[in-house]
Amino acid sequence: MSSPFKTLTVIAFHKQFIDDATDDRHRNRSPQLVINDSPPSSSTMQKKPKTTSSRLQFFVRMMWKCDTLVIRASREDTVKTLLLQIAFKIKVPFVYLRLIYKGKQLQIEHNLGECGIENDVNLQLVGRLRSIGCPVVWKATEEIVSLILRLCRSEVVPDASTNILDHFKKYMDNSEYFGVFMFMKIPSLLVNLFMSPWAFNKTVADLSIKQFVQNSLDMKCKTLQGLYIESVLEFCELLRGVGCKSDNLLYIFCRDGFATLLAHVGVLFRNSKRRVLLQGVFYCVRELADGLLKYLDSSKSCLTSGEISCSDVRGFVNFSTPLRKGMAEQQGEFDNCGIYYAEDPLLAGLVDQLRIVFFQLLSKLDECLQVMENCLGNKEQEEGDRDAIHSGRSHYLFILKELYHISKLYSGAEEMFWGVLLRRKNMLSYLIVRYAERSDDHRWVLENMGVTNFESRRHLAMMLFPALNDEVLGYEMLIGRSQVLAESLEYISRAKPKSLEGGIFMEFKNEDATGPGVLREWFVLVCQEIFNPKNALYLACPNDRRRFFPNAASKVHPLHLKYFSFSGRMIALALKSKVHVGIVFDRVFFKQLAGNYITLEDIRDADPIMYHSCKQILEMNVDYIDTDILGLTFSIEVEELGRRRVIELCPDGESIVVDSKNREMYVDLLIQNRFVTSISEQVSHFAEGFADIISGKRLEFFQYLDLEDLDWMLHGSENAISVEDWKAHTKYNGYKEIDRQISWFWEIVGRMSAEQKKVLLFFWTSVKYLPVEGFRGLASRLFICKLNEPENHLPTSHTCFYELCFPPYSSITIMQDRLGIITQEHMSCSFGTP
Repeated sequence: MSSPFKTLTVIAFHKQFIDDATDDRHRNRSPQLVINDSPPSSSTMQKKPKTTSSRLQFFVRMMWKCDTLVIRASREDTVKTLLLQIAFKIKVPFVYLRLIYKGKQLQIEHNLGECGIENDVNLQLVGRLRSIGCPVVWKATEEIVSLILRLCRSEVVPDASTNILDHFKKYMDNSEYFGVFMFMKIPSLLVNLFMSPWAFNKTVADLSIKQFVQNSLDMKCKTLQGLYIESVLEFCELLRGVGCKSDNLLYIFCRDGFATLLAHVGVLFRNSKRRVLLQGVFYCVRELADGLLKYLDSSKSCLTSGEISCSDVRGFVNFSTPLRKGMAEQQGEFDNCGIYYAEDPLLAGLVDQLRIVFFQLLSKLDECLQVMENCLGNKEQEEGDRDAIHSGRSHYLFILKELYHISKLYSGAEEMFWGVLLRRKNMLSYLIVRYAERSDDHRWVLENMGVTNFESRRHLAMMLFPALNDEVLGYEMLIGRSQVLAESLEYISRAKPKSLEGGIFMEFKNEDATGPGVLREWFVLVCQEIFNPKNALYLACPNDRRRFFPNAASKVHPLHLKYFSFSGRMIALALKSKVHVGIVFDRVFFKQLAGNYITLEDIRDADPIMYHSCKQILEMNVDYIDTDILGLTFSIEVEELGRRRVIELCPDGESIVVDSKNREMYVDLLIQNRFVTSISEQVSHFAEGFADIISGKRLEFFQYLDLEDLDWMLHGSENAISVEDWKAHTKYNGYKEIDRQISWFWEIVGRMSAEQKKVLLFFWTSVKYLPVEGFRGLASRLFICKLNEPENHLPTSHTCFYELCFPPYSSITIMQDRLGIITQEHMSCSFGTP
């Protein structure tokens, strides 16, 4: 075609008519617009009596076929409505068509009456073909339509699947193709073919639809994917309309493809077409939610979990996510959903229905968690049955996470959501420990840490560490006890973080022992040296000598920043290895690692004197402090390396007097200078070292925990060692529990001091501090083994296997003497073997 513009003559007649049942949908074949330059024939221009009817008939003369199309409308219809009818008949996308009357283009939003359309008038229909490739697309598409219709008429068409798949492969990347594909109603034709009773036809349709969806997913251009997402949605709706639901594999394939496209291109619901897409997304949400409700109902039985695939659960999340984001984008902030939608009934309906889905799922999950709790509490439940109780419950976490996000859309929904989880705290924590995976995002629980317990928070934090990499060779170290800090510094500092992912293998010089027991001992010894006050790296809190924070004066050591990076790595490695090293962080240090602001209450333990001084300044009588009797300005005097200097807390701070109006600012600046600014380099290097081991997730790690959680992970239990708990978690090899040597042993241990018990435990296991759970928190049970040696032989241990070995002593006195020797602090190291 030489010109991109072509015209048809459209003749408007005003007359009464009856509906014509003839379907011209597939009868008119040409994809071209053809000029009718000749005037209308006399037969088409016959005068008709005027009537008061508002109905019009338009005749579109098709010159290339000597055919005339009949288009019906009323004066109340818009120009757009008329164009849509014409576009449908002549198979040209509506977006390419314009109507011209008396030399002016008619606006699509005006109705025909407003445009002055009466009897016996001529209109020009102008079509613009945007590229010379469009006629080729039309022709090729019409051939595919013809092929599908032949199949529907039960004709035998060899290579039908190949032809259709080749057609998609050739034309889907053409930007014109989407409009032609949809205009020719190919989705409807393929679905009709899929419903054919003939197996061959069904197979052709199945392959064609799946290939179309897969081609849409494989596209690199998001703009094209944004178009084809509507086609994939239409396939879903058409299949659903003919009865193909969640048990139909083709429907599931299309629905999953629709969800994937949503994730690829994002969804912006800013126009009417997108609003229809929004509604399509909701149908999928409702359908999947109904399936989840059935699954949750069946999973309430203690020994059954219901049947639902992980893809169905993830499908619900995949559709719900763009749905809630689209509604939020359409309406802005949701202060009280359901109030602001009078002008948009569709959106109002979807918002209300999604709220119903939220309440239904939350209520059902509340019931399920209660049933789980009752089943777990049944002491008589067999261990195997207790495992069966939770088979399939991993889906609960995915559903809860999405309900958390939906709750933010509705007034009062968040409070209801957290209320349910607070009631079911034990079960939520159990689900997290049992089913939470490294690949999932669990940060939503950070918003209300009160709904979890220590065990679940620790589990989430520990999953941030990379898993042990078997492909990486272990990092080997040979360290002398007399130089344990300096030599450990060199080994750990020069190691690449990747090399530490394979684990650490170390031994002390001139000692044969190696393995996990020696490694635990090394962690404790090194960390004790790092936080030893004599090394001036960290300061101990005056009121709690276990608590430490970086020392601003550590710069006296030229390698102090290297030591802070090293200490960050060591603490991370100890946490990763689940070794309790016996030290804890002060709140000012912990909060900085978590990225939180330091307040006055945070410094209570770190500097009690400064804390009480600041409290007095803030509580002082207004008139008293305004007399400047304290002589305070926004500056402080500090001593560094034997020299004193003035530090201004703000610009020109020496000249700003502290009074009742600015004292809160003064106290805040004082705290920030003392506990943030002055140690920022030390904290930064510690954080960098820690991040090396945890793959950069340092901030998230500390945000998952309370300070008390970290205390328990680093220090362990503060409780005195329980001999009964110790005994309950000990087994025997060579001895029997009723043997007199075993009775003597526990009697002697029961009379030991608290410190002797700790030394014995360390000798036995290289565990100096028990986990907060006590002995059940250890990696293994403990063992007492019979040693075939004379009774003058001292007890020995295999710390890697938690084994204590001693010969069958002939009396309790001899046993007590031998145990007394190994429970001396200076004798507890180097006795064990791996």
